[in-house]
Amino acid sequence: MSHPRIFAAGDQALLVEFGNTYSKSVSNAVMAFERMLQGARPPLAGLVETVPTLRSVLIQFDPIVMKPQLLEDWCRKTIESQDWNQIPAPEEGRQWQIPVIYGGENGSDLAAVADMAGLTESQLIESHSAAELTVLCLGFSPGLAYLAELPKAFAIPRRKAYSKRPVPPGSILIANQQTVLPATPIQTGWWCIGMTPVPTFMPTRPEPFLLSPSDTVRFQPISKAESVKFDSEPLWDARQNEPT
Repeated sequence: MSHPRIFAAGDQALLVEFGNTYSKSVSNAVMAFERMLQGARPPLAGLVETVPTLRSVLIQFDPIVMKPQLLEDWCRKTIESQDWNQIPAPEEGRQWQIPVIYGGENGSDLAAVADMAGLTESQLIESHSAAELTVLCLGFSPGLAYLAELPKAFAIPRRKAYSKRPVPPGSILIANQQTVLPATPIQTGWWCIGMTPVPTFMPTRPEPFLLSPSDTVRFQPISKAESVKFDSEPLWDARQNEPT
């Protein structure tokens, strides 16, 4: 079936889907449509929250304030207004350089992933840290970021089963040419190759998530000794002081 498509998601939400799988063009369309929702003029009365994902946007609304059919009509008119396969990449968000301790007790799957990728451990670290990755969305757990896209050597499937123990916040997880950076402990089927000392979710702050969709990230290899001395405050200061 053709995309975009609109679905009802209960009686208080709509889902606008731009593709069946992740791709750069689908991600560009998702981010552009979500910005249009937030920037609609006049504002969409009754809009509660928009949630961009890898391939769709969830729109939560107050049915007392906004009739579902009116919102669906707005979405349909908007998606019919242009070719969403040709949407340019969004303007870059914030640019982050995030330190990572690769391998050892901080990345127990590094050797296995390097073997599957046909690389040495040093080559894998070099390739991973050289890639400029885009934050596609936050989801699954608070502050967890999905980042893409890694080189083809990282086209490694997830494990067949979840880990028996949760991985800690800051784990650098990879599979399917993507990196996942969890901000809370989670069980996962992704492969762990490293750890960052940077907390990416701080619920006591006015803006609790360090990363946002369309931000770009490069990972910087550091030693365990350097991680002990690492101060994350400058990063969080930048997050709070820069315009959204």
